[in-house]
Parts: sequence; structure tokens; C-alpha cells
Amino acid sequence: MSAYPSQAGFKGALSAVIAAPASHRLALMALCAAYIQGPLTKLFDFAGAQAEMTHFGLTPAPLVAGAVILFELTASALVVSGFLRWAGALALAAFTLLATFIALRFWEMAPGMDRMMATNAFFEHLGLAGAFVIVAAADLTRGAGQ
Repeated sequence: MSAYPSQAGFKGALSAVIAAPASHRLALMALCAAYIQGPLTKLFDFAGAQAEMTHFGLTPAPLVAGAVILFELTASALVVSGFLRWAGALALAAFTLLATFIALRFWEMAPGMDRMMATNAFFEHLGLAGAFVIVAAADLTRGAGQ
């Protein structure tokens, strides 16, 4: 008899923890964390939100900032709640791609630390968009969120 748990036993225990509803909800909240924190920060510093929109050439800044706040909070609520999760996830995937190509244009930057950080953030955001597509696919293939 081995002193170590069998691979099947470990896999079963891990599967039970990961598949638990609380773990699923926590993972969805973590996936949406930036889309909850970001708009709340913008809401409590609306002047800063407008300055951010202006910085990226998005006008009229107050309207765009308000729309971004409403969009991110609504889409996050859909993903976390499960109501039309697939729609919220696809919306956040598309938003993430669009925002990434607007804000993280590393190819236009001079070589150096700033470019390296923007490059890393760009590809991290591509991964985040991919994760939202996986959430949407899982939701649709389960027949949920109709």
C-alpha cells in the first residue's frame, strides 16, 4: 500500500472541489474582477474616467465613459449570475479585444521597459478574451442561458 493517494483519488477530490458551485461562482467572479473593479473606479472618479477616454481619443468622453461603466457592470452581472452568461461572456471577449487594440499598441512603442510591459499586457488580454469565449462555449453547449 502506497503512502501517497492514488492519482484517481486525487483527481476525484480535485474534481469535486473545482466542480463545486461555490468554486464555479468564485472563478467567474475572478474572471470578471477587472470588469467590476474598473467601472467602479471610473464611477467614483468620473473625471478620471473622462480623462482616460480623452487620452485614447474616445469622444464625447462623458458619454463613452458612462457607456463603458454600464456595459462592463452589466456584462459582468450576466456572466456571474448565469442569466445569458454566453452573451455576457462574448460581449466581454469582444470588448477586451477592442480595448486591447486601442490601449496596448506595443508595436508603436520604442523598445524598452514600457514596450515590454505593454506587449505582455496585450497578450494577457488576448488570453482573457479567450477565456471568455470558453465560458460562452461551455454555456452554449450545456444548453444554459437560453
